Amino acid sequence: MRGARVRRSRARACTRTRGAALLLVLWLITLLTALVGGFALVARIEALQGRVLASGAAAQAAARAGLEYALTRVDHADPRLQWRPDGSPQAWQFGAAEVEVMLVDENGRVDLNHADYALLEALLRRVGVEAAPAQRMAGAVVDWRDPDPLTQPAGGGEDADYASAGLPYGAKDAPFESVAELEQVLGFTPEVYDLVRPHVTVFSGRARPDAAFASAEVLDAMGMDGAQVVEARRQVDPVTGRPLGALPSETGLVVGSRSGTYSIRSRARLADGRESELRAVVRVGGSAVPGMAYTALQWEEGASPR
Repeated sequence: MRGARVRRSRARACTRTRGAALLLVLWLITLLTALVGGFALVARIEALQGRVLASGAAAQAAARAGLEYALTRVDHADPRLQWRPDGSPQAWQFGAAEVEVMLVDENGRVDLNHADYALLEALLRRVGVEAAPAQRMAGAVVDWRDPDPLTQPAGGGEDADYASAGLPYGAKDAPFESVAELEQVLGFTPEVYDLVRPHVTVFSGRARPDAAFASAEVLDAMGMDGAQVVEARRQVDPVTGRPLGALPSETGLVVGSRSGTYSIRSRARLADGRESELRAVVRVGGSAVPGMAYTALQWEEGASPR
């Protein structure tokens, strides 16, 4: 009897041991499954991230290619193949990417350092600023760049005006170094800056923009019919490559004076929907970087997700 009890006790102990071992094995299997699943998830995320990065790099490269291709077309020897630097959108295919490029000669924009008060005020009015604020902001632009402490007759912005507005930095009393400085000029809100930015420059050195490359807004500010001139520029003679239409030759609306400095916006879109946009101001020739055909004066780029 005692032997039987011992055998039963040993059997129960063995059963408990096997049960504990089975439970341990099940826990190990669960743990390994979780680990493998975690590794698989991490690998999948990294693969997706890699594809996103690769797609973004490809879109950025296509946008960069659009900029460089535009520079080969703007000075093409055949006028029929030239891209006129007047802001007209140009479509181009780069591999599987669809690229749209807009090219503007900086001579066609209002120079913040050289335009007079009247032209600045007219441009502000043209982009939607009311008369009184436009007069004050145009005066503030002049006061920002001129060295004297005298406020413009129609209103403007010198140090005392900035202090009254809670802006401690005051008027610069020196030329604009970039268009972005407009955001610091008294009266310029982000909304007004966004409206004016496409039409101004600091690179032309001209008191009056070249009408051959100016936007409709700038042409209107210059006293012309901007919509009519822009429409006439789109009518191109297929033989000569020059614009058709009755454009006064004395205004230089047909040929224009090229500066060699261009503002370029290149937007690339891949087949998967990935997009990248490059905005730059470049000067052809004279690059300090060996092998580069241009000097970048301003450069902004970024990719937008699918």
